[in-house]
Amino acid sequence: MVCGGGGRIGAAAAAAVLFLGLRSGLPQFRTSFLHTEFESRASKVISQASMKVELLPALTDNYMYLLIDEDTKEAAIVDPVQPQKVVDAVRKHGVKLTTVLTTHHHWDHAGGNEKLVKMEPGLQVYGGDSRVGALTQKVSHLMSFQVGSLNVKCLSTPCHTSGHICYFVTKPNSSEPPAVFTGDTLFVAGCGKFFEGTPEEMYRALIEILGRLPPETKVYCGHEYTINNLKFARHVEPNNSAIQRKLSWAKAKYDGGEPTIPSTIGEEFTYNPFMRVREPTVQQHAREGDPIRTMGAIRKEKDNFKVPKE
Repeated sequence: MVCGGGGRIGAAAAAAVLFLGLRSGLPQFRTSFLHTEFESRASKVISQASMKVELLPALTDNYMYLLIDEDTKEAAIVDPVQPQKVVDAVRKHGVKLTTVLTTHHHWDHAGGNEKLVKMEPGLQVYGGDSRVGALTQKVSHLMSFQVGSLNVKCLSTPCHTSGHICYFVTKPNSSEPPAVFTGDTLFVAGCGKFFEGTPEEMYRALIEILGRLPPETKVYCGHEYTINNLKFARHVEPNNSAIQRKLSWAKAKYDGGEPTIPSTIGEEFTYNPFMRVREPTVQQHAREGDPIRTMGAIRKEKDNFKVPKE
C-alpha cells in the first residue's frame, strides 16, 4: 500500500492503520487514506445522444457516476464519495449539478454527501434509507422524478442493505438504451453480500426487478470487481463459454487501465451465476433444486471463495 507521502508501508502496518481508521468512524480518514492507483486511473465517458455517463474511479475500487442530460445540461451524481473529483468533472463538462443519487448508506457510497452539499448548495439528495447522509428526499419503490429531461425510476432492492435503491434512467421517446445504477446489488458477474437481507430478497432484486428491465439496459455498478467475480463464475460453471470470453475481455480491459463497466442486463444472464440460479448447471453446482436456495448456497460459497491467481 502506498501512503500519502508516496512511500510504502508494510502490509501489517497498513492493515493496522486501516483498521483503526475504519473503527474511528471518521469519513475524512477513510476517504483520505484509501487512495490507490485505482483512483488515478482514467475516467471513461459513455455518450449517447440523450444522456452521457462519466465513470469516475474512486477509493480502492469504487465508481461514482456523473449522469448528464444532453438536452438541458443538467446533471446528477451517483454515490459521490470523493466530492472534489465530482466538482472537477462537473466543471469540465460545463453542466449544472442538481441531484445526488445515493444507492445505500455505506460510507464508501454516501460518505461524501455532506461535504458535497456544502460545496454545491441546493442539491437534492435522494436515497432509500434514513442512514444516508444529507438526505433531502427519501424514496420508495417505483417512485419517479426528473433530472432535466431524463426520467429516473427508483427500484427498491433490499438485501445488501435494507434501504438499497437502484436508479433506472430513461429518456422518453428515445430508442437509445436506458441505464441502471445498481450500487452494491448487482455487479458485473456478481452481486453484493447479504449484509441485511436474505436469499429471497436478492432473488427478487436480481431476477424479478432488475432482470425484467430491457435486456439492452446498461448496468453501472458500484465497484470494479469483474475479474474476481468471473473467476468465481467459472468455478460455478466451468464449461460456460460466455464466462471464459468475458473473463479474457475483462483482463485485457483492466490491464489496459480501462473499466470493465458497463455491462447489460442481457449479458448478465449469460455469465452472472447469481442471475443464473434457475439454470440447471448452477443448481447442480449448488446441489440444490430451487433457485432461491441456490442463491443462498452460491452466495455463501462466494463469501469464502479463494480467488485463484493467474
